Amino acid sequence: MGIGETAADRWVLRRANGAQDVPLESMKSQMGPDVVDMRHLYQQAGVFSYDPGFANTASCQSAITYIDGEEGLLLHRGYPIEQLCEKASFTDVAWLLSHGELPDARQKARFEQGLMAEAHLHEQIRNFFNGFRRDSHPMAMLCGTLAGLSSFYGNQEADQRHRITPEEREMSTLRLVAKMPTLAAWVYRYSRGLPLIYPRPGLSYAENCLHMLFSMPEAPWQVNPVLARAFDRILILHADHGQNVSTSTVRTVGSTGVNPFACIAAGVAALWGPAHGGANEAVLDMLDEIGTVDGIPAFMERVRNREDGTRLMGFGHRVYKKLDPRAGLMRRICHEVLAELGMDHDPRLELALRLEETALNDEYFISRRLYPNVDFYSGIILRAMGIPSSMFTVFFAVARTAGWVAQWKEMLESRPGISRPRALYVGQTRRDVPSSYGAEN
Repeated sequence: MGIGETAADRWVLRRANGAQDVPLESMKSQMGPDVVDMRHLYQQAGVFSYDPGFANTASCQSAITYIDGEEGLLLHRGYPIEQLCEKASFTDVAWLLSHGELPDARQKARFEQGLMAEAHLHEQIRNFFNGFRRDSHPMAMLCGTLAGLSSFYGNQEADQRHRITPEEREMSTLRLVAKMPTLAAWVYRYSRGLPLIYPRPGLSYAENCLHMLFSMPEAPWQVNPVLARAFDRILILHADHGQNVSTSTVRTVGSTGVNPFACIAAGVAALWGPAHGGANEAVLDMLDEIGTVDGIPAFMERVRNREDGTRLMGFGHRVYKKLDPRAGLMRRICHEVLAELGMDHDPRLELALRLEETALNDEYFISRRLYPNVDFYSGIILRAMGIPSSMFTVFFAVARTAGWVAQWKEMLESRPGISRPRALYVGQTRRDVPSSYGAEN
């Protein structure tokens, strides 16, 4: 029996009215819990399952990312995130997510050459930006222009036949991963009234991100290996995280056969929310609100008493019940970056460290298993590097595009059919419009 196939174990749906029991098959997982196959539940029993938020529902079979929240484990194609962060580059991880194995030297060279060749944007994309106010939210500009790219890199023939060939999937994957940093940098520079900068051959993926953000025509950004490597690892740590809301959105929208640029734009829209991609910005807002180390006790008391909805941002995770494995890596990166910039005695870092220490030694937070997550330190790092908080989620989207396109490809290759969730209807029963309605109006 193969992974994902029906197992010998069976579950039984026992009906309270004494009607015949309904047998449900199990499906075998490579790691983690097996699942109950509910695909034929309605045909067998005339009922649907009810799972708001889909927290207990497997919507697909996937071989990309495995998460064990109880053990604090995150694997990409079987490789621990800690090892990938130490030994691989972001482009290595992007290839791994889409192709299942780390690239060899030849594959790596060709992939990076392809990314460089596709990093430029069509010149008419400049016109898209002129339609936005300068103070538009960067995610609004990113989402809109990314969807607009579908008109430049679409395939009308593929749209009509509702099928994208493997070659087209590979090209779309390459283009999306390649163009996202350029698009993100242009969003930033347009909002600041700065000249748009093009990618520069000879720079790595992470270096080009920083180059397009910070270079000026008369003063190119000078490569700083420590900052470039730190930014590269931040991208790795955000590359994919299983079936979260934005990834599920990409799969759901992609199941319609829509152009991949529009599909990823839907993922960007889902990521925009403060409960998802905007969490690291919320951490900085929280630290600003606390102000100094002396303000921690009063703030923590407000959290315990749930005053005005006060929350400890950057702590806890819906998946991880132990320490988020990415958080420890991000903490180390934070120290490296601040030391490189001469900011290792930064008051915000001191405040974050003391806040972390307080929470980890407070029974209220220990009992609720609220440990620092990846967002707690990432905002401090990005702001120290000169990236404004409004751009944090934009670069989260740049990183997550590698995971989104891998999930999109996997979804297409599995041919699942269009997504169509059901609802438990709680509205009015059938009724007639009053005969007098309309005549009175």
